[in-house]
Amino acid sequence: MAIQKFEDIIFWQKSQDFSVAIYNEFKNNKDFSFNDQIKRALVSISNNIAEGFDRSSNPDFKRFFYFSLASNSEVRSMLYLAVRLNFIPELSAKKLIDNSNEIARMIFGLIKSLK
Repeated sequence: MAIQKFEDIIFWQKSQDFSVAIYNEFKNNKDFSFNDQIKRALVSISNNIAEGFDRSSNPDFKRFFYFSLASNSEVRSMLYLAVRLNFIPELSAKKLIDNSNEIARMIFGLIKSLK
């Protein structure tokens, strides 16, 4: 079955679930600057997947997928920092980092297939 819309992309769906998990994990954190930064990067993951999908050329498609991959890396970096700052437990961060790594592998796999 061919992908007809960005909502059909599995890693877009996973990035939406990842966003919900992060929002829930940080909803009681009082460092609003930290929360704002991680959430901005977080929503860029799925938004860039969607925007890339609707581009008319493979180079544009890939470019937005790289943006998504970079935003995902930013979120993962902030999760490591969140543990060091005692914002979230290490076990929670590990699960979220594992999710981030899975999404990154999927995005990178699609980027490679477009070359």
